[in-house]
Amino acid sequence: MTGTGVFAAATSVEQVGVAEGDGTRTAFSASINEGWDIGGNANGGYLMAIAGRAMVETAGRPPLTLTAHYLRPAPAGPCTIDVDMVRSGRRLATARASLRIGGKPSLELLGTFGDQQPDDGPTYAREAPLDVTPYDDCPIMPSATESTGPALMDRLASRIDPVDAGFRSGKVSGDPMVRGWFALAGGEPIDAIALLLAADAFPPPIFNSGMPVAWVPTIELTVHIRGTPAPGPIRCAFRSRFIHDGLVDEEGEMWDSAGKLVAQSRQLSLTPRG
Repeated sequence: MTGTGVFAAATSVEQVGVAEGDGTRTAFSASINEGWDIGGNANGGYLMAIAGRAMVETAGRPPLTLTAHYLRPAPAGPCTIDVDMVRSGRRLATARASLRIGGKPSLELLGTFGDQQPDDGPTYAREAPLDVTPYDDCPIMPSATESTGPALMDRLASRIDPVDAGFRSGKVSGDPMVRGWFALAGGEPIDAIALLLAADAFPPPIFNSGMPVAWVPTIELTVHIRGTPAPGPIRCAFRSRFIHDGLVDEEGEMWDSAGKLVAQSRQLSLTPRG
């Protein structure tokens, strides 16, 4: 279930063993590639994509919902993923996984996998996609080669709505929101695994609250995959509602070029320290 392209190669996994016990554990090897990091630590959505791909390979079905708990930073280098099947039913399968570096767990995950059922039941949407400045009118995110952006930005063709980009120059909007467009460099197609990256590939909206623009360590990230994206950039909106006691929440929505909701996300992070 691995596609072709730079992102697909950077999240590829190789099955290296199967162990039978109380359940079935499938072991994979993978590599955390350079260039998918922020300040030397691999992006959380990128790590989720690597582990998620191993879980998809084990479950034999695409992801519907995936939750990751982040235990320690992950530098570039080899890693292993152990996947345990919790249950596999006719429509849904549930699995848990552990991504380890040097034998130590860096990421623990639990997810449910299954094919989308587009015509199964009624359709209701309380909200329409948020307004976002058109892709071609949004500035390109600063790249690492310009020495003003994280290495991850060189792997993407994403753009931030200029209305929400003032934090870069110290002119915060006062509204903890970041909108824009997610796309992979080179026009690589966006699939369900790439949506896991999209959920964590934008500057934290807390930057527009006036707090320091610094590292915002993710504690937990959940992504719901709601559909297969149509071709083209993904319209994204991320918002924080509650910031207190050293913690910040973030909610995200991702819509494809056809105006269909394809993913939702929610995460809890530590507030940045200046």
